[in-house]
Amino acid sequence: MGFFDKIFSGLSKTRSNLELEELFQGYQPDSEDFYEELEELLVISDMGAETAEKVVAAMRKLTWERRFRKGSEAREGLIELLCKMLEAGDPALKLDTKPSVILMTGVNGVGKTTTIGKLAHQLKNQGKKVLLCAGDTFRAAAAEQLAVWAERSGADLVRHEEGSDPAAVVFDGLNAAKARGADVVLIDTAGRLHNKQNLMNELAKIRRIIGRELPEADVESLMVLDATTGQNGLIQARQFLEVSGVTGIILTKLDGTAKGGIVFAISQELKLPVKYVGVGEGMEDLLPFDARDFVQALFKA
Repeated sequence: MGFFDKIFSGLSKTRSNLELEELFQGYQPDSEDFYEELEELLVISDMGAETAEKVVAAMRKLTWERRFRKGSEAREGLIELLCKMLEAGDPALKLDTKPSVILMTGVNGVGKTTTIGKLAHQLKNQGKKVLLCAGDTFRAAAAEQLAVWAERSGADLVRHEEGSDPAAVVFDGLNAAKARGADVVLIDTAGRLHNKQNLMNELAKIRRIIGRELPEADVESLMVLDATTGQNGLIQARQFLEVSGVTGIILTKLDGTAKGGIVFAISQELKLPVKYVGVGEGMEDLLPFDARDFVQALFKA
């Protein structure tokens, strides 16, 4: 199954909820009902009221400028608008230095450690030497879970005992990466609740250590969000953005929600690119994000 097919399948619940294809089948260019229904559908998809309003306003303008008369013309116009909305930055990972660092953050239960394992698997398949750093020393068995993924993906692992100082684990991991010639260091962090200041301070400390030990390294700070949490995920992301310099989002469990419109809210409100989406449990179900494939998959084939 190709990337588009996986995204198309993963967005089945969102697509069913949106009913965009049905909307354009009854398209009337001068119908106010069309725009009202479009806005309602976008809000239901968890795009957010403000973002949905922007889309509808832009659609009105585009319809007037291009004189859309057919539903097929308006449909392509909306696809164009939605693709432009997702241009919040480069979705590709920047990992040009050796080593490069990927710092993974996110609250408990979003699938962060599993996502690290899948990403490690993909990087290994690209021929990169990968080292996993078990920086989540608070959650019971977190390091053991990461060790399983290290074995599955063929990555190295640096870990300490449960309850150890996370910053010390990161320090050792970065130095091990330099000594072993690793291409990429993937750092797991605790599932920090965004309202616990001490944990956020710990994350800021980790960032300082990365900057000190690898000052020239490319650093991707990726926040993992659970798509099923919708708008609540934006609240979490804003807090993490302040302390970890988030460079992109990985959106998991997209196949389990009808609220895939959250992707647009992330792009518009946080000005962050979505870099990967999770559409299943398999090792190959973490997909590099492609804006046009994503938008096309919101419409029925």
